Amino acid sequence: MQEQRAGAGEVLALDLGGTKIAGAVVREDGTITARSQAPTPANEGSAAIITAMAEVIQQLRSACASTPAGVGIGAAGVIDPATAKVVSATGTLAGWAGTDMKAELGSITGLEVRAVNDVHAHALGEARYGAGVGTSQVMLLAIGTGIGGAYLHDGQLVTGFHHVAGHMGHIDSSYASGLECSCGRTGHVEAIAAGPAIHRHYLRLGGDRQVHDTQAVAALAEAGNPKARKALRTGALAAGAAAGSLANVLDPQKIIIAGGMAGAGDMWWEALCEGFASSTIDLLRATELEPARLGTDAALLGAASLWWTQD
Repeated sequence: MQEQRAGAGEVLALDLGGTKIAGAVVREDGTITARSQAPTPANEGSAAIITAMAEVIQQLRSACASTPAGVGIGAAGVIDPATAKVVSATGTLAGWAGTDMKAELGSITGLEVRAVNDVHAHALGEARYGAGVGTSQVMLLAIGTGIGGAYLHDGQLVTGFHHVAGHMGHIDSSYASGLECSCGRTGHVEAIAAGPAIHRHYLRLGGDRQVHDTQAVAALAEAGNPKARKALRTGALAAGAAAGSLANVLDPQKIIIAGGMAGAGDMWWEALCEGFASSTIDLLRATELEPARLGTDAALLGAASLWWTQD
């Protein structure tokens, strides 16, 4: 994906998720000068979501020191970055598939709109302002409620022919044999390595059903609980092996690990690195795995950066 440079100044950035719309005024150096957010009317259809996004944009616009160059968006769903249209989407956002953000938001706000998928925006932010600064070939693997990612070559997103590149949770994993994935297939790495999958694995091992989430499983694992340790370690090994397999294909200079599981502790990271080493070919064993640095701001910075990318 290549975008025309809009020049210096301020850009309005949105990160559209299933529960909230986060927004910021962003300068080219990555400084955020103002913020706003609103709940996502996820069950009310595309028109309501667009209206809520436009309201956040208007709030941000009033905080700008000058006329913003435009709006950059990281949005849930498969997004065509050339048109800012939603190619497809899950039921998390009702009626979202087919939405033309460029036309619909543009008609309300009078601003030009550029957009990518939310995980792609996160990767852009980390590559340009965070853990990937100074790196020409970056792979981001986001491991949280689900597993996604992105690959950047010379600073440009590789989105694929159908704009779905980055669905890294949906590669086969021997660790997930027979387990149903969120996509409806079986045996994908997301089914064993994503946060909720680790919790489900703990329960399958006979873990305490009063332990309600993966964060609690991770705490138990660090405290020495054998069932929790096995669930956490298996998920991390699977994620690491998947990262290694992807590295064998893409040969990134650096791999950035993002998402909630990146904060799961030393045990998880050690198993992740072990799984990575087990899967990568010898030449790639030294590929750096680094935690993301920017948190949720990465998607906002990445969305804004759509306006500052050189051809």
